[in-house]
Amino acid sequence: MDQSPTLAAPRHRAAINFIFVTVMLDMLAFGIIIPVLPHLIVQLIGGSISQAAVWAGAFVTLFMLMQFIFSPVQGALSDRFGRRTVILISSFGLGIDFIVMALAPVLWLLFVGRAVSGICAASFSTANAYIADIVPKEKRAAAFGTLGAAFGIGFIVGPALGGFLGHLHIRLPFWVAAGLSLINFCYGYFVLPESLPKEKRSPRFDWRHANPFGAVVLLRRYPQVFGLAAVYFLINLAQFSLNSTYVLYTDYRYGWGPQAVGYTLGLVGLCSGLVQAVLVRRLMPKLGERRMILTGLALCIVGYIFFGFASLPWVFLLGIPFLSLGGLAGPPAQAMMTHQVDPHEQGRLQGALSSLASLAGIFAPALFSNLFALFISDHAPVQHLPGAAFVLAAALLLIAGLIAIKVTRHVPAAAPLAADEIVPTLPFNDFPSESIPHAPPEQTP
Repeated sequence: MDQSPTLAAPRHRAAINFIFVTVMLDMLAFGIIIPVLPHLIVQLIGGSISQAAVWAGAFVTLFMLMQFIFSPVQGALSDRFGRRTVILISSFGLGIDFIVMALAPVLWLLFVGRAVSGICAASFSTANAYIADIVPKEKRAAAFGTLGAAFGIGFIVGPALGGFLGHLHIRLPFWVAAGLSLINFCYGYFVLPESLPKEKRSPRFDWRHANPFGAVVLLRRYPQVFGLAAVYFLINLAQFSLNSTYVLYTDYRYGWGPQAVGYTLGLVGLCSGLVQAVLVRRLMPKLGERRMILTGLALCIVGYIFFGFASLPWVFLLGIPFLSLGGLAGPPAQAMMTHQVDPHEQGRLQGALSSLASLAGIFAPALFSNLFALFISDHAPVQHLPGAAFVLAAALLLIAGLIAIKVTRHVPAAAPLAADEIVPTLPFNDFPSESIPHAPPEQTP
């Protein structure tokens, strides 16, 4: 493996371990509050589910607006000063912010806390840049897939634990999330080495590139990257149908409370984990990057159709495996983009992608939450379709698939790779991969 000169073999392994743990703990911290945040909003405003849906959408929009503004700044800072500092500041800031939200007695303070979370939540994109620093090109798809392991473990345990803790006290998940983030900061302070040597860093911090619009200029310099970034944007836009409406939709349609929501989200994480642990690295050498992207998008469309039209809970649950198989699309698409970008621009690339996800998050929550509220109201244009948000998500992924077909049409078929060429060096490589749950890194908090 072509390792960064700053990382000797033992420290390289420790660094990979930390990135895995960092993403897992951050996802666990975010996952814990998923089942309870909408219900806390209902409690603070004393309103109905439809009113809470609008407020929940506003919370997600605020979070993503902060991400849209600050992700390019974080990416440019990591290119200039290294990944380690950005990751550590992120973890510490999130820990303090979760404490503020745990204590928030009024809605506006919870709203401010969510804004700070959006500013601090840099570890996801910076972790991706870290992986691009130290993993060679031919192994990045598998490495990005394995980062999905962290999301999977966090997303399996987080919502289930959050549902259980929220049943005990609605504020308790925020305290546990704060503890996890601060533990992660302490672990990283003593363990994490730098991945980007000084000679490969950007020579200066440039505000022209450290803004969401300047970041798009970077994408336009690479035509295939720009096209795949459009696919990435649409995938994230569709994803927000879940972020914005899942909790309230399942409450409205099936009467699920925090515990049921937590357990089903845990099932989503488990299924996604199996996809990432078993299928990504096994199918990658057989299908190649292009076919795996298209296969993942097609299966994800089927999952959203199940979610949108399921009138019974067991039919809704049938959509989870298909939605999880959509995780096949993310790692190869992300790997294809990193192949074409210089080392000193990997942070900016990941920041630009985070900005696109954030841009989707600015508009999508209001779109999907208001669409949900409309279709459960007396003024619904089509009766008995409370899952209209998921139907729209399926349509967006269909458009993404058509774009992906066009921008990857000249990608050559992948040559078969040996097993050791597609399995990154990660903490659990000594164990059977089938025993480890994984999930795709496409969930924006």
